[in-house]
Amino acid sequence: MVPRGRGGIPLRAIPPNVVTALALCVGLTSIRFAINGQWEVAVVMILAAALLDGIDGRIARFMRGESRFGAELDSLSDVIAFGVAPAVMLYLWSLQNLRGYGWMIALVHALCCALRLARFNAQIDLDHQPHKSAGFLTGVPAPAGAMLALAPLYLWIWSEDPLFRQPWLVGPWTALVALLMVSSVATWSAASIRVKERVRFEVVVLLVVVAAAIVSAPWPALSVVMLLYLASIPLAMRRYARIRRLAEAPAGTPAAPGEPGA
Repeated sequence: MVPRGRGGIPLRAIPPNVVTALALCVGLTSIRFAINGQWEVAVVMILAAALLDGIDGRIARFMRGESRFGAELDSLSDVIAFGVAPAVMLYLWSLQNLRGYGWMIALVHALCCALRLARFNAQIDLDHQPHKSAGFLTGVPAPAGAMLALAPLYLWIWSEDPLFRQPWLVGPWTALVALLMVSSVATWSAASIRVKERVRFEVVVLLVVVAAAIVSAPWPALSVVMLLYLASIPLAMRRYARIRRLAEAPAGTPAAPGEPGA
């Protein structure tokens, strides 16, 4: 008799997969609220999906429950929650007024999100990943891309200014964010950021203040956070370029002023 193999998913991998599935459901539920015109709740659903997406990997590492199945489910969840849901939301909110062009822009956002995640999965086992080895991400990650694409919606809710709902503004902005997701620009990786010991308490206070601001005044806080993140991308590109130049310099070459090791 042929012995039965011990296939399947280990029990410790189930909790992080449940969190990932919940993120998918929460992100997809945002479409329901968008259809009903409940824009604030729809945005909160995307934000909740981003928070769940940020903790499922940490739960998996803590429980030693990483699996290929979990990685594939995470990518599928990200496509739905941060690609499809924001695209449909922006279309119903503004882009539909561009007729067929608006739907095309919504499709571009969803497609670029899927392409980004496909690229990530294709490179996950590669030894040579220049951005990752230097502590950076390649392009804007899917959760940040979704939150960044919704920035005009935050500004509209906050200011009640109809300017931010104009499709001629929302359309190019959505396309720009979509291109940033599939671009090769270096962006900051939160997992690789190291805080100096002498300022760790200040950083904790700052994070608490930001969290409190998002809870008490979500729309101005989210608007400011997203604009600051966008402004940080050129800084990340510059920092990555310096690290690459230092790594590629011949041994014994002194670093230029302002560069690591200078």
